[in-house]
Amino acid sequence: MTHWLSIAVSTPAHSGLEGPLTYHAAEPLAPGSVVRVPLGRREVLGVVWGAAEPPPPELAAQARGVAGTFEGLPPLTEDWRRLIEFTARYYQRGLGEVALAALPPQLRTLNGVQLARRLRRRAAPATEDTPETPETIALSEDQTLALAEIGTQPGPFLLFGATGSGKTEVYMRAARAALASAPAAQVLVLVPEINLTPQLQARFAERFGAAAVVALHSGLTPAQRLAAWLAAHLGQARIVLGTRVAVLASLPGLRLIVVDEEHDPSYKQQEGARYSARDLALYRGKHGGARVILGSATPSLESWHASAPAAEGGVGRYQRLAMPRRIGAPTHGADAGLPRVRRVDMTHQPKGTLIAPPLLAAIGERVARGEQVLLLLNRRGWAPVLHCADCGWKSECPHCSAYRVFHKIDRSLRCHHCGLSQPVPRACPACGNLDIGTLGRGTEQLQEQMGELLAAIARPDGTPVRIARIDADSTRGKGQLEAQLAQVHAGEVDVLVGTQMVAKGHDFRRVGLVAAVQPDGALFSSDFRAPERLFALLMQAAGRAGRDVGSGIASEMWVQTFHPQHPLYEALKAHDYPGFAARQLSERAEAGLPPFSFLALLRAEARSQQAAQDFLGAVAEAAQGMEADQVQWYPPVPLTVQRVAGIERVQMLLESPSRAALQRLLAACRPLAHALRASPAHRAIVRWAIDVDPLQV
Repeated sequence: MTHWLSIAVSTPAHSGLEGPLTYHAAEPLAPGSVVRVPLGRREVLGVVWGAAEPPPPELAAQARGVAGTFEGLPPLTEDWRRLIEFTARYYQRGLGEVALAALPPQLRTLNGVQLARRLRRRAAPATEDTPETPETIALSEDQTLALAEIGTQPGPFLLFGATGSGKTEVYMRAARAALASAPAAQVLVLVPEINLTPQLQARFAERFGAAAVVALHSGLTPAQRLAAWLAAHLGQARIVLGTRVAVLASLPGLRLIVVDEEHDPSYKQQEGARYSARDLALYRGKHGGARVILGSATPSLESWHASAPAAEGGVGRYQRLAMPRRIGAPTHGADAGLPRVRRVDMTHQPKGTLIAPPLLAAIGERVARGEQVLLLLNRRGWAPVLHCADCGWKSECPHCSAYRVFHKIDRSLRCHHCGLSQPVPRACPACGNLDIGTLGRGTEQLQEQMGELLAAIARPDGTPVRIARIDADSTRGKGQLEAQLAQVHAGEVDVLVGTQMVAKGHDFRRVGLVAAVQPDGALFSSDFRAPERLFALLMQAAGRAGRDVGSGIASEMWVQTFHPQHPLYEALKAHDYPGFAARQLSERAEAGLPPFSFLALLRAEARSQQAAQDFLGAVAEAAQGMEADQVQWYPPVPLTVQRVAGIERVQMLLESPSRAALQRLLAACRPLAHALRASPAHRAIVRWAIDVDPLQV
């Protein structure tokens, strides 16, 4: 007997084949079964989505059969398939593309026999494990109240906790309660960055046992990622820690989802299906019966608005839990244990000053007392631009609308967009001038100059100051980031220079002073989200200082700025996130920006700017009249970085007060865009995409 099946496979993004394809099999296969099927000349992985109607006889003869199955691998659950369907539908991508992207890549290269061998190894009893550790940490009053609400209310919860207030302990206690609710219960903990996974995994493994905890992120090897996915899918892993990709993992016993630092832009995928892991976590919790905790000291404005009661102009969709005080701070009074914020007016400093004298003196005092200092400069390399003062030449990238960054360590000019790297020219390529200078500063320059500025300072034992740098360049090799972080935690570094990598989530117990060297760039950006991102970054950076409240260290956050009276810095000085959020939300309400409206971007890439703009214009013209009273179309414009690797990039903004109307329009635009790209007039289009709820406009 022939069984007809609807199977999701990953078809080319612009093929127009976005739904399941029909195959036949000699035996019935349960929905969610993972199979191998032919597609063109290849054999690919697929997921059975359900039974299919028999095709007409003339097509049935051409239909192809399932090539192989994976015995012993349980089918993916209905909840998982519902999540995938929603993701594909909401973010306007093919079902198979999303489904297969959620599976470990190595699974695509295995046959049934090879996978069965791995499953047998997983079934073997573990030889050694770390036992669970009982709860020994005393909870603060804020933590106790938060856990009581999480245990009795359905949520979702926004855990608004100051840096150092003990949010991680709340996560672990809530996880223990969730695991105790059922023998097969599972917990998913999401973090924004891969570099935060090891330290959090170590804490969870110490508390719950090493065998119960696995990590799932793109930094794993294919074999490690497959092993972690299988442990989660089979229910052997009770706790899964991961980055945004983990939100789509198969967790049949899921009872709790934690999204740590929920405001972080890293939760938004920027390639392929541009999904938000935070938003999918909320959907998964609602429809899968799992509680959801969003945690942050600086929540996204969308989450803050959603957690505000109607009386305050919010929607009351989330339950807000406040933990305003650091662990060890007094439970009453004004002192919450947070660092004191000092602003340095750079207009009163000598021109070209890198570190203002008052800040340099404060750094020297801290180092001389044996404390650590963190300097934040969110730009890597030595200098952003190399230039010639005689003729005006600058180190532009020949393939991108950006400058190549000067890296002094290897004497190279590197484009951080396309990766082009070339040696620094001995003379100006345009006029031959031998005196080529730099514009701006990066972390390499800051590290070197801090060594010169602190040369006369000695540590308590009389040895020279030790300065380290952590950024994407210094941690490129395997294990380098972990090794450098271990040095900081061990007290082997006195001054740490870094980008935003060091401002998130790290528990540096010896840091007494944090300084933002050049934070003004985002104050007047054309991106309406730039102030929100800057405030979050500075608040998170400030949170690295004085985390060991009981040590008696008076911690500080210094900000070097040319605009010390700016409202953002006023709110930062008072650690007043609610006040900052209220002002930002008021401005957005007046401008009709999210969360008071919904946005989407249509993006196109081509060899010429005109071809990309013509394509988007043609899509808008073809969709003319659709949802005309609900959706506002804006003209196509180049992206901020217009050209990358020789490809011109254009985007068109769509705005609507109705999410449903915007979704209807986007769904109607997809077949129009597919048809237009296939037409001879638009063959120059390299690719196009839809970005729903974009974070960068």
